[in-house]
Amino acid sequence: MRARTLLPAAVAAALLTVSGCGSGSGSDSADDAETSPSKTATAQAPAGSDGSGTRADGAKVPEALNFTATTVDGKPFDAKSLTGRPTVLWFWAPWCPTCRGQAAETAKVAADYEGKANVVGVAGLDKNAAMRDFVSETGTGSFPQLSDEAGDVWKRFEITQQSIYVILDKDGNTVYEGLLPGGEGLADKVAALTG
Repeated sequence: MRARTLLPAAVAAALLTVSGCGSGSGSDSADDAETSPSKTATAQAPAGSDGSGTRADGAKVPEALNFTATTVDGKPFDAKSLTGRPTVLWFWAPWCPTCRGQAAETAKVAADYEGKANVVGVAGLDKNAAMRDFVSETGTGSFPQLSDEAGDVWKRFEITQQSIYVILDKDGNTVYEGLLPGGEGLADKVAALTG
């Protein structure tokens, strides 16, 4: 009987640790939001990564982009394909109102910078069916949306809460990490990297 009492408390504590949706705890101040380029360089290769540092065409792949995943619609995704362009990784959860508020601006940036920068959604903290519903309801299906139910990509980038953007330069270095309420400022950050 004691295990039944402790289990809900443990689950609640874990959710409080990874949540933060709308709490502002993902500060967007310059000191808290900026991160060093070495953060992703120290990331461990997740399950599914083949460990190869080159693409089939011979292009050198930054460690940050050396992983594979599956999209919310069940298709394989190889992050090596993002090599050579600035990349926005948008970490979201389907039940998060802050993420829902970021969806339109994120989709607009993906469309406006198509061919110049990559935008990839990384859904977590729920089941794939809820992730697919979110994509359908928010109109964000025009750019890749990864289903990260196991949290492998989230762990790779040390993400502990949803509605966070990680922006990589063309060399795979992290140049920004933080919360952008409503996606405000995302276009400016991508524009600065695409010239």
